[in-house]
Amino acid sequence: QVQLVESGGGLVQAGGSLRLSCAASGRSFSRYNVAWFRRAPGKEREFVAAITGSGGSTKYADSVTGRFTISRDNAKNTVYLQMNNLEPEDTALYYCAASNSYWGPTPGPYSFWGQGTQVAVSS
Repeated sequence: QVQLVESGGGLVQAGGSLRLSCAASGRSFSRYNVAWFRRAPGKEREFVAAITGSGGSTKYADSVTGRFTISRDNAKNTVYLQMNNLEPEDTALYYCAASNSYWGPTPGPYSFWGQGTQVAVSS
């Protein structure tokens, strides 16, 4: 079992930056691939970024490529999402999710989810 807790959300002006954290409890965190998803008001849940258990590979949604960076520190059982040059369209509830076998853009295969952290970007 893995429990995930997100933090770092807040209100920021367009062009600003935030760093989200996803802290995990449980053993063998490095065995789990982790992804960030987001859900904007009135929209479907959307894939943002994912990272493999070792941190050696990452992938991003086209909408955030070049602005967001996913990373992890397995010694601290934490995955980060550095978000730069934020846009109002990035406003959403951001979730992290973990899987021991999958790291793609589909939410279904992820077994463990956090409760989310709210990001609001003002224009």
